Amino acid sequence: MPMELEQELGSTTIQRSFDARYTRHARDSLGELPDSFTITDPSIPGHPIVFASPGFLKLTGYSLREVLGRPAAIFQGPRTSRKSVIEIREAVREERNAQVVLLNYRRDGTPFWMLFRVSPVFSSDGGAVVHFVAVQVPLQKKEGSGVRDFGFGCCRKEVCVDSLAEIDRVCSLEQVLEPDVREVEREEPCEASDDEKRSAVTAMDSIFSVLTHYSEATGRLVCRKRSSIPDVGLLSTSLIISLGRIKQSFVLTNPHLPDMPIVYASDAFLKLTGSKAVTLYKLDQLQMNFYKCKMN
Repeated sequence: MPMELEQELGSTTIQRSFDARYTRHARDSLGELPDSFTITDPSIPGHPIVFASPGFLKLTGYSLREVLGRPAAIFQGPRTSRKSVIEIREAVREERNAQVVLLNYRRDGTPFWMLFRVSPVFSSDGGAVVHFVAVQVPLQKKEGSGVRDFGFGCCRKEVCVDSLAEIDRVCSLEQVLEPDVREVEREEPCEASDDEKRSAVTAMDSIFSVLTHYSEATGRLVCRKRSSIPDVGLLSTSLIISLGRIKQSFVLTNPHLPDMPIVYASDAFLKLTGSKAVTLYKLDQLQMNFYKCKMN
């Protein structure tokens, strides 16, 4: 690796996050991919970026030194949709894939639409999430259309040269995304074409191919799916809140899992059946409990 790139890698913790999992050739191979993407580490406070592709740096106008060790919030701005950000946060919390159309900002403050696709990287030994890969596909149809700058450029330049604490202060969702939230939600969203969606999938496939190959050489193999922990079909917090407003007695089951376990039960159902924790009950157990309740 060139000396100047070594100097740009920033914090030892950030560098070790990547190098401990993959061989040194992984950076070079990922750097040869034409796509815009980042790799982040959820185990480090702030969930910082530990790798950024040349395509991503070109798209956003940032240097490698400016993004390594920084949270993804530095690319958000006044017109970034809070709903989309929450959706991404939910996916990260639940360690699953997500894909949203998002309005982000370049270093000079220029807004642009992109298709954002994120996927967890699992350790094959234990199934823990070690990284997240985020692919950004710029949308050509409506890039920057109908979106004003609001003088965010000068603020962004200050962010680039200040401390991580200042970045968190300036770019935190509570402070940056609060203005004009209702107006943002009313904006007509930009839609990704089928070709752009395929580009995101293809890019993610290429990235995981590289990560899998170079993690195997270190003996710390990574994979795209958790192998040791079964998927129980967790619901997002926002969906649970919405379901909680429904007063009727009902349950939701997952037909894709063995025995169709319950993944949600309403408060009215819990009161009706006398159950306290029916989540992941088998359907036949549920029917028996309900029958006993009616008989009593």
